[in-house]
Amino acid sequence: MTILRLYPRFRSIVVRQSRWDWVAIGIAVALLLGCVLAPVALGAVGSQQGTTSVSLPWWFWPLALFVVTFAMGVVAVLGGVGGGVLFVPIIGGFFPFHLDFVRGAGLLVALSGALAAGPGLLKANLANLRLAIPVALIASSFAIVGAMVGLALPTNIVEIALGTTIIGICILMFTAKKSVHPDVPHADRLSSTLRIYGVYHEPSSGHTVNWQVHRTPAGMALFVLIGLMAGLFGLGAGWANVPVLNLLMGAPLKISVATSKFLLSITDASAAWIYMNQGCVIPMIVAPSIMGIMLGSLAGVRLLRVAKPQAVRWIVIVMLAFAGIRAVSKGLGY
Repeated sequence: MTILRLYPRFRSIVVRQSRWDWVAIGIAVALLLGCVLAPVALGAVGSQQGTTSVSLPWWFWPLALFVVTFAMGVVAVLGGVGGGVLFVPIIGGFFPFHLDFVRGAGLLVALSGALAAGPGLLKANLANLRLAIPVALIASSFAIVGAMVGLALPTNIVEIALGTTIIGICILMFTAKKSVHPDVPHADRLSSTLRIYGVYHEPSSGHTVNWQVHRTPAGMALFVLIGLMAGLFGLGAGWANVPVLNLLMGAPLKISVATSKFLLSITDASAAWIYMNQGCVIPMIVAPSIMGIMLGSLAGVRLLRVAKPQAVRWIVIVMLAFAGIRAVSKGLGY
């Protein structure tokens, strides 16, 4: 009886999806199946040949990276997440690269997107320097610490911690709510001292919005943890920046998203230098990944105009959960 009751609701969800929604869902499913089946197929070929690895031309893996990251860029835009948070767990879990190289590439992937968007967000008065600089100093300093710790720890420990974090991100994406204009009765003493406030014009309503923040000490304390995780796992930290800025500190949603994107250009650059100095940035991995993500993001933006991406967001959550479980199982030796 329960299944029969759920059927009309499921049917209504299916009927509401447009042709472009199904295109987006198809891309997401193809990405997931490609990441899962490619290593399985290569392993099967290797076992038939009596070898532990498959001899492939040098261009195979860069091409595979470009194709997968292109699909990843499309899905990231439609699912409302950064490409970095998809890149590290999926590429690290399903491609035969050492996790240190994947984390180094993941930081540069997130950094490239942030650098491309940062100047425009500042010019549009959405990314706020007074809000960004204090938390960026904290997050970037601890991102350096996190990168050093991550390179010093055994790979299996990092994989277990990465998988656990990715599963936590899935739970956060599933439960977190967003507030367009949070209610901040009055600014706290620290934000008043740092003059963290601003004004921006909201085109959708035609109003000028005055905003301020509160609970600033708690927010800065959380950016210590965000910086550590960004450096330790090579993840773009937008998934954590936005909830802290918006839900905890009370910045408007547009200001939080834009400032978070600008923050990545500082935090990820700090951690990326550590990986580059240790030789963990390989152009053959980084170049096709950045090109794929950037071109996929452009295609995703065009598709976003005609698609309703709620269904894709669920696909993203499932993909991340699967990649997180994969990372934990690899770390445990299964």
